Amino acid sequence: MEIRVSVRQLVEFILREGSIDNRKSGGADTAMQEGSRIHRMLQRRMGSGYHAEIGLQCTWSTPEYDIIIEGRADGIVDPNWGEFERIEQDKGLPAQVKDEKVVVDEIKGTYRELKRITQPVGVHLAQAKCYAYMYADEKHLEHIGVRMTYCHIETEELKYFHEDYTFAELKQWFDELMQEYRKWADFQFEWNGIRTASIRQLQFPFPYREGQKELVTYVYQTIYHKRKLFLEAPTGVGKTISTVFPAVKSMGEGLTEKIFYLTAKTITRTVAQECFGLLQEKGLRMKTIALTAKDKICFLKQEGFQGEDVLADSVIEAECNPDACPYADGHFDRINDAMYDFLVHEDHFTREKVQEYAVRYRVCPFEFSLDMSLFCDAVICDYNYVFDPRVYLKRFFADGIGKRDYVFLIDETHNLLDRGREMYSAALLKDAFLRTKRLMKEASPKIAGHLDKCNRELLVMKRQCESYRREEKIDGFVAALNRLYGAIDDFLDEHDTFPDKRELLEFYFEVAHFLNMYEIMDDHYVVYSQLMDDGNFLLRLFCVDPSRNLRLCMQKGRSAILFSATLLPIQYYKRLLGGEPTDYEVYAKSAFDENKKALLIANDVTSKYTRRNGEEFLRIARYIYEVVTQRHGNYMVFLPSHLFLEQVYDSFMEAYYDADTMECIVQEDYMSEGQREEFLLRFQGNGNSDLSGEAADSILIGFCVMGGIFSEGIDLKHDSLIGAIIVGTGIPQVGCERQFLKEYFDAQGENGFDYAYRYPGMNKVLQSAGRVIRTAEDIGVVALLDERFLEPQYRRMFPREWSQYDVVSVTQISGKVERFWNEWL
Repeated sequence: MEIRVSVRQLVEFILREGSIDNRKSGGADTAMQEGSRIHRMLQRRMGSGYHAEIGLQCTWSTPEYDIIIEGRADGIVDPNWGEFERIEQDKGLPAQVKDEKVVVDEIKGTYRELKRITQPVGVHLAQAKCYAYMYADEKHLEHIGVRMTYCHIETEELKYFHEDYTFAELKQWFDELMQEYRKWADFQFEWNGIRTASIRQLQFPFPYREGQKELVTYVYQTIYHKRKLFLEAPTGVGKTISTVFPAVKSMGEGLTEKIFYLTAKTITRTVAQECFGLLQEKGLRMKTIALTAKDKICFLKQEGFQGEDVLADSVIEAECNPDACPYADGHFDRINDAMYDFLVHEDHFTREKVQEYAVRYRVCPFEFSLDMSLFCDAVICDYNYVFDPRVYLKRFFADGIGKRDYVFLIDETHNLLDRGREMYSAALLKDAFLRTKRLMKEASPKIAGHLDKCNRELLVMKRQCESYRREEKIDGFVAALNRLYGAIDDFLDEHDTFPDKRELLEFYFEVAHFLNMYEIMDDHYVVYSQLMDDGNFLLRLFCVDPSRNLRLCMQKGRSAILFSATLLPIQYYKRLLGGEPTDYEVYAKSAFDENKKALLIANDVTSKYTRRNGEEFLRIARYIYEVVTQRHGNYMVFLPSHLFLEQVYDSFMEAYYDADTMECIVQEDYMSEGQREEFLLRFQGNGNSDLSGEAADSILIGFCVMGGIFSEGIDLKHDSLIGAIIVGTGIPQVGCERQFLKEYFDAQGENGFDYAYRYPGMNKVLQSAGRVIRTAEDIGVVALLDERFLEPQYRRMFPREWSQYDVVSVTQISGKVERFWNEWL
C-alpha cells in the first residue's frame, strides 16, 4: 500500500510551532503567493544548466507500506545536463563557475525589503532540503547545494542564502523528519484498511428509483475515466446520494484519494452531511468534516460562549494573535496532540466536536478544522475552499503540490458561474485611498505619499469617465499600486500593533487581491471604471468568463461532477464552468408524476418595464387572489425585485386581502438568520396532510424576491408549500456589467442577450418553481405570470418535466386551479 504526501504538506505539518498571529499575515507569507511571475522571469534568465520546475518523487518504506513524497523544485542547477552558461552581472544574477556542483534553487517572491530578510524562512529551507535530498538520492550524489533565492517583486532585486550538504547529512535530516511523520502515516495505513473494507460491503441504501441506477453508473464511469460530468438532475432523482455513493465506491477501488463536496449554501452542506451520516448508519467508516466559516466558529465571535478566558455574554471582534486570543497563543505547540486525539476517537468531525476538542486543547477551532481536513476522506465545504484564490485550501491545492486523485462533487452548480466571476474579479474604490491616507498620514508619511500617487492616477481616469467606461491601459496605476503595497508590507513587518490596524489590513488585502488578479488577467476580462451613485469612483477587473480559472482548479483533482436541478441550457454551463469537449453531459429523468403539478402560463400579463403601472400591478394581484382562494394552504409569490414586490403587495392588500382567511408575510431587504428561520417556520406550521383532502385553516402567502434567499435551497415538503406564483422572467437588471457580458459574448459569436440576461433569468425562474414539488407525494400549482414565457426562445429552455402546461388568462385561471385540486383531492 502507498500513502502519498507532498513536500509542502510534510514540512508545514511537522515543523510548525508557536502561535497564530495574523499581524504577520500582511508580511512575507501573503506576498509569497504572488511570485509566479518572478519564478518564470528568473527561470527564463538562467543558463542552459538551469532546469526549471523539476518534478521529484521518492519512496520512504516501512515494513507495512510505502510513503510516496512528491513535489516540484523551482530549479536545479546541474552541469551534467548541459553546458552551464556564465550569467552576466548586469542581469542582477551572480556569475556561476563550472565546478560540477549541483544546486537546488528555491525561489520566493516578496514585497518585503530584502535587507529585513536575514535568514531563510524555516519551512522554505526545509522544502529546499527535501528536494535536495530527493535529487541527490536519485542521481547518487555525495554532495549537493541548496540556494534560497528571495526576489523583491517590485524592484526584482535578489538576495541569496546558500548552504552545502553531504548526502549523509541530508539523509539523516530527512529520516528524522519522516520519523516524526511516521505516527500519522501508521494511522492512515490502519484507517485505510478499515475504510476500504467498509466501502466494499456497502450497498445503495434505498431501492433504486427509475433511472437512478444508470445515474450512479454515469458518475462512477466519469470518475473512472478522469472526466467532468455536467448533470441536470431534477428534484426527486436523489442527486446527493446518487453522486456521493459512487464517489465513495470509487474510493474503495483505489481510484479516489479524497472527496470534496462543494456547496454554495449552508442548507446544502447540511444535506450532504446527512447523506454521509446515512451511509455511516449502513456500515460505512469514513472520516468526514464540514468546514465552518471562521466568523461562525471563532470563539471570540460567539455571544455567550463559555470557553476558557473568553468573556461570556459578549461578542468580541476576532483578533488572531496571541495577545488578543488565548486560543491563538501557542496554538501550533498543541495542535498536533489535539489532532491525533480527535483523529483516533471520532469519525465525523462536526462543528460541535471541533469546538469541544479546541477548548480541551486550547487551540483555534478554525485552524483546527482546516488541519483535520488533511486526514479526512470527505470534506464538505463552500466553493471558496477550492476555487477562490484568496482562501483556497493551500494544504491541497497550492502550486507545487501537483495533481491528486481528488473528486469534486459540486452541488447547485448553477451558482458557481456568478460566484466564479466574483472570485476572479477585483475592484478598488478611490475613496478607500483617501480614507487610508487620513489614517496613515502621521503614522507613515511614506505610505501616505504612495497613496497620493495612486489617487492621482485614479483622478485622471475619473475625469474621463462620465458614467462608466472601459479602461484600456492601467499600467501606470498598477506600478504605483505595487509600490504602495511594498510600503504597507514593510510597515506591517515593523509594527505589530498600531491604531487603525484593522482598517489598514482590510485595505491591504484588497490591494493584494487586485494585484493578484491583474497578474492572471487575460482576454477573459474587461477592465472598466465607473462613477457610483454616491459619487465614489471604482476601478474594476471584471472576469466575464471564469471558465479557464475554474478549469485550472478542477485540474488539481481527478474528476468533477457538476450537478444541479437547473443546469439549462447545459452547453451554456459546460462552456462557462470549464468543461471540455471530452467531458460528459447527462439529463436525469424526473421521478415525479408530471400530472401532480399544474403548470399555468398567463397570456395577458408581464413584468416588462414598459408595462409597469398600477393597472398591471392590480392584474398580478388578482392572479394571486384567483390562485390562492381555490384551496387554503401555503403559497409563495416570487417577484423580480424588492420595489416590484412592494408595489404588487400594496395592490393585493388594498384590493384582495381578507384578514379572516389570509396571512401575508414579506421578505425584507435584510433578514438575520433567525428572521429567515422564523419566516420558513410559518410555512411548516400551517399545513395538513397533503393527500387528506382537507385544506389548511387559512391561506398563508409569502411575498419573496426571485433569486433571493427563499427561491432556492429550502425544502418545504408535502403541504408546507402547495403553490408558487412567479412574476416575470427573472431577467437581471440592466447595468454596465450585464452590458459588458452581452458585448463580450456577441463578439464570441454567441447570442449575448441570452448569455447576459435570458439564461440567468430563466435559472431563477426554474429555482423558484422547484420549491413546490419536493417529493413523489407532493401536489401543487406553479403559475408563470408573464406572457413572454410563451415565446419560442423561452419555451425551448423549459425542462422536460414542463412538457405539459395550460395557457390561461386572469379570468380563466381560477377554473383551471379549481379543476386541478378537485381531480387530486
